[in-house]
Amino acid sequence: MRDTRESRLLLVLLVAIAFALITVDIRAGEESPVDGARQAAAAVFGPVEKGVATAVDPVANAIGAVRDSGERHNRISVLERENAALKAKLGSDDRNRSRILELDGMLKRAGAGQYGIKGAEVIAIGAAQGFSWTVTIDAGTKDGIQRDMTVLNGDGLVGRVTTVGPDTATVLLASDPDFTVGTRLEKTGELGFATGQGDRPLSVQMLNGKAKVSPGDRLVTFGSSANKPFVPGVPLGEVVRVDPSGGGLTRTVHVRPFVGFSRLDIVGVVVVPPREDPRDAVLPPKPEPPKPIPTVTVTVTPSPSVSGRPADEEER
Repeated sequence: MRDTRESRLLLVLLVAIAFALITVDIRAGEESPVDGARQAAAAVFGPVEKGVATAVDPVANAIGAVRDSGERHNRISVLERENAALKAKLGSDDRNRSRILELDGMLKRAGAGQYGIKGAEVIAIGAAQGFSWTVTIDAGTKDGIQRDMTVLNGDGLVGRVTTVGPDTATVLLASDPDFTVGTRLEKTGELGFATGQGDRPLSVQMLNGKAKVSPGDRLVTFGSSANKPFVPGVPLGEVVRVDPSGGGLTRTVHVRPFVGFSRLDIVGVVVVPPREDPRDAVLPPKPEPPKPIPTVTVTVTPSPSVSGRPADEEER
């Protein structure tokens, strides 16, 4: 295309239309008028993304063993047997050993919370259908994935499913500024709402402005009605800073998420919620503070001579 006045006007018009669609999509949220187009794009491009990921990943089929397990994940003993089978399939090189540890952690979290999960791999970062903090996973409606399902990994809450195609699904990460989840403070049970802040810690509004919160305190998900989009008890993060209350009705704390969103690989979509709230059972035990090392003081006493005087005096 030649660089003419008409072509420049056309370019400006297309850019203006694109920004208008982005604005409408963000403001409308889940009721976005372009959601249908987003789902259609997922149906068209999802199989391509999944096919490319499978072609370059020698362990893609092994993850399917987790995906196809369904409600059997409700029992820890079954999880452990399937985990052992996956370890055998994944091989022994360094990368696969790391992924085995990820699977092991995820299955143990699912067992502790009694979540029935379907495993999936992250095959793309930033969905082509939007402009949010998202990832694409290689599981879709054919695998029983539905919109508004909780997504976790071995560290804690990853996000929630927003768009589902036949072979893939889009997951909105907990770090996204449009992401909000109800929280519950460990032990005290104080409630709040966490909001994503990109690459910064999550911002949590505690409902009780006088709640006692300290750095190091941990939070889990409170859960949603009918367990969608969030099941209860999923580890969220650790408090790193507490803003002064200022006498307000709420109080803001800043929480470092347990999940490293820049290094996501294997995740689990909760397809069967727990029968009851696991409360703090899914949180790992807190590490014990290091024990002080005892110091030993040795005092040297001169040995007496036969005359009763110190030996060094007799030599004189």
